[in-house]
Amino acid sequence: MWDIAEFAEAAGATVDELAAYVEESQRGTARVIRRTPPRELAEKLGLGELIRKGGMTPETYREFLRTFLDEGTRLHHPAYLAHQSAVPDFPAALADFIHGAINNPMAVYEMGAASATVEFEVLRWMLEKVGFPEGGGVLTHGGSLANLTALLAARARVAPEAWEDGVPDDLVILAPPSAHYSVSRAAAILGLGRRAMVALPTDDLGRIDVARLPSISDGELGAGRRVMCLVAGACATGTGLYDDLRGIGEWCRANGVWFHVDGAHGASALLSPEHRHLLDGIELADSVIWDAHKMLRTSALAAAVLVRREADIDAAFQQDASYLFYGDQGFDLIGRTVECTKAELGLKIFMNLAWRGEHGLGEHVATRYATAHRFWQLARQRPGFELPYEPESNIVCFRYGQADQAALRERMMADGTFHLTSTEFNGVRHLRVTVMSPNTDDDTLVALLDEIERIATPTAQS
Repeated sequence: MWDIAEFAEAAGATVDELAAYVEESQRGTARVIRRTPPRELAEKLGLGELIRKGGMTPETYREFLRTFLDEGTRLHHPAYLAHQSAVPDFPAALADFIHGAINNPMAVYEMGAASATVEFEVLRWMLEKVGFPEGGGVLTHGGSLANLTALLAARARVAPEAWEDGVPDDLVILAPPSAHYSVSRAAAILGLGRRAMVALPTDDLGRIDVARLPSISDGELGAGRRVMCLVAGACATGTGLYDDLRGIGEWCRANGVWFHVDGAHGASALLSPEHRHLLDGIELADSVIWDAHKMLRTSALAAAVLVRREADIDAAFQQDASYLFYGDQGFDLIGRTVECTKAELGLKIFMNLAWRGEHGLGEHVATRYATAHRFWQLARQRPGFELPYEPESNIVCFRYGQADQAALRERMMADGTFHLTSTEFNGVRHLRVTVMSPNTDDDTLVALLDEIERIATPTAQS
């Protein structure tokens, strides 16, 4: 049994330490990142002894938590400009806390009726935003599982016999080279193999070239090959640029091709009136994925799989387990997911919506996009900075001079001053900024540009 007094004391310590951590992070007074080697950090945290002997108390827990928090990555920090992980808002954090205590794995309705009902309503809202009034969906643990689930639905439409008889060897997936790696991974998991991936023609910025799509239907695939689906990006993970969803969707409709939109990062722009046009045509898709744990300030993981025809997601899986599937189970979601045990993912999205509203989340997206555009404006005014495109989202790729871009990033991370990522664009290594924190402002952007110029000079490197 729980010692309720001990739980309350430890929970209070958790709130105190997290509040101090977030406040310090938002002010930017601590290092944005620490990367202490695992063996050294394990010793510092006393992990071995605690694992083997236990004995943590609310008092020792407070000290452990303080050290633990100081050794991670501070996403609330103004200088966090790296991966596409949400800077979580506190309502989503409350949902995580609730789930941790009650643990209602609600893929089976009887295991969590309230949690399942919340997910139903969140999905109904997301389907409405995408433009699927007769659609269906499910929330899953991350975009990779979401893409896999959507492609399973596409396979069931094109080759319904595959679940029972195995995957036909004539199926291919059309996608641009910029597609998220989870798409080719899903192709391998599905039994198609990565060789089933056919690269679509693109423009100089890596976006699908709609004008050249007819060449695909004119026989470029080779005799006897069937298209299982076409995958478009909204937006591309590396560059943050959006494909022409309307043009692609119309081509797919005309050619009877399943149209899948990977909107993991960029579908949240549906909530911003200023940026909704970037997703024009998304309603033509057969399936869409949308990650709340990227731009909806929801802690990881919470990703939606949305389909235009509800029956398609029910066809993705064909289960048989007598202890779960028997009679009319009513409102179970387990038939739509890889997972049997599924966390209360909808509660996190709902709590942010309930607190901030649709408008508030849309404003969050719009301001992150605006800050990225501001970085682009500031950088292009400085000699030595090269920016290959004007950003459409909160992602900006750039270079500084002829310096080793990866080395510049490593230097900043080692110093704990800024956390960026890096990617190849047209075969050339670039630095990459992803504006995620609401605390990133002009002062942060100017300081970043100054820091890059400083550490790239010969005197700074000597």
